[in-house]
Amino acid sequence: LKTRPQVPPDQEPFERAVSAGIRHVVNDKRLLGALTLDLFAVLLGGATALLPAVAHEFFRAGSRLVGDFRSANAIGAGVMALVFAFRPLRRRIGFWLFGGVAVFGMATVGLGLSHDLRLSMALLVVMGASDMLSVTVRHTLIQVGTPDHMRGRVSAVSMVFINASNELGEFESGLTAHLLGTARAIVVGGIG
Repeated sequence: LKTRPQVPPDQEPFERAVSAGIRHVVNDKRLLGALTLDLFAVLLGGATALLPAVAHEFFRAGSRLVGDFRSANAIGAGVMALVFAFRPLRRRIGFWLFGGVAVFGMATVGLGLSHDLRLSMALLVVMGASDMLSVTVRHTLIQVGTPDHMRGRVSAVSMVFINASNELGEFESGLTAHLLGTARAIVVGGIG
């Protein structure tokens, strides 16, 4: 067999490097599924941008409650990260990924329906924990399931997916809240 010379990464044209990462993600159904699932979960279910409206409309409170909401979300993520540090997932990874996204969606719907402060805080903790679950699975899949020479390119594609879905999700949430109202926007996004 004739071998083709490998181009060192610093000499590879930018366009080729970018397209190679995208092609690898598209051809690896596990990566494509995990990235796409996360993209749509955050794009449709991203209620974080609406937390100031939730604090104001549901609880007649201001920026302090928004900070508490954001903290509740971070506490859930932090607790889940600690759980994974001591008890990493080893089996049924797909089940856990889909389960985490499903719990995230149900907690988002619950947040849109809740007018009880303690319940809303608990749902935000659950949302943070379930989001950390899907993030951990996705990042581990990228690190473990991607060949060494493609890992940087695939990580770059993942970052574009994440950043684009976060920004577009906040836009979608704001637009939907403007059209349907805050509660309906959160519920519709959670269902999505």
